[in-house]
Amino acid sequence: MKKILLIEDNNDIRENTAEILELSNYTVFTADNGKTGIQTALEQVPDLIICDIMMPGLDGYGVLHAVQKNETLKNIPFIFLTAKSERSDLRKGMELGADDYITKPFDGTELLNAVDRRLKKIESLSQQLLSANEGIHLPEGTTRRPKGNLDTFLDDRDINIYRKKQMIYSEGNHPMRLYYVVKGKVKAFKTHEDGKELVTELYSPGDYIGYIALLENAPYRDSAEAMETTELALIPKEDFEELLTNNPEAARKFIRLLAKNISEKENQLLGLAYNSLRKKVAEALLFLKTKYQQEKDQLFSVELSRESLANIAGTATESLIRTLSDFRDEKLIEIEKGKITIIDPLKLQRLLN
Repeated sequence: MKKILLIEDNNDIRENTAEILELSNYTVFTADNGKTGIQTALEQVPDLIICDIMMPGLDGYGVLHAVQKNETLKNIPFIFLTAKSERSDLRKGMELGADDYITKPFDGTELLNAVDRRLKKIESLSQQLLSANEGIHLPEGTTRRPKGNLDTFLDDRDINIYRKKQMIYSEGNHPMRLYYVVKGKVKAFKTHEDGKELVTELYSPGDYIGYIALLENAPYRDSAEAMETTELALIPKEDFEELLTNNPEAARKFIRLLAKNISEKENQLLGLAYNSLRKKVAEALLFLKTKYQQEKDQLFSVELSRESLANIAGTATESLIRTLSDFRDEKLIEIEKGKITIIDPLKLQRLLN
């Protein structure tokens, strides 16, 4: 039976939620505050954690932070259970690494669907990695250096330098290597048959690129291009597969990356479908800030073509330019020689749809 940890300070909600889960054949452990919840998680190592946000002492954000810092717990799916339904609050939780959220009041079906969805996804991701590892055998007499340790995985790799707008890989091609961003910025995008682009991901130093196609053993589903002069470490496909085969820690790391990628895509689709133009542009700017800001105590500035920014926001370039002008008049941003500086990120985050 799957084990679920429920952290909730309200007695009625905690008992009712636990009963619903137990009736669905889950083993449920409960805690009435964040500190007790973390202790229980360490003792029981559950398959999934459901946690309230607003709690005295250590709130849900603090619990999530502690979970992610613990090697034993960091890959456990985490669902926020909260009465905070403002999009900014939910976005904060997802950006911190939560896998899902359920807003109060909720019914039993909604709860069980969310739990079942997350448990199935983590099982599916595990199967993908197991499938990727099947049939990997080194030829007899192979003397290739071992790369089964994350600490040395990137040592002595070849480094390629890509100029701005230079293609790294193209949709439909078969992957032969994994990329690691040493320096610079990269965008992944899909191109519609009419030539329009949709940016699907942004990468910065420390990110791996192309691992999804490698794990699927399938062609790339998007293309990748350098946004500025970029340095990428090249890891042969065979070394990546060997790492996953021999190193459970590395396999867990890429499972987590896959889960995060799925959650981000879900949020992106939701935003494209339902957000207003102003909200789309605001969230595109905040996404760039989250991805690329290095000095947290300084204003964030970015130089990006209006076409590229429109692709990230999922809107027309002309509409983006008009919205940026409005934001400048409202003193939310500054624009100087093409550079955009975010002046008031909190107001951008709180923009209503």
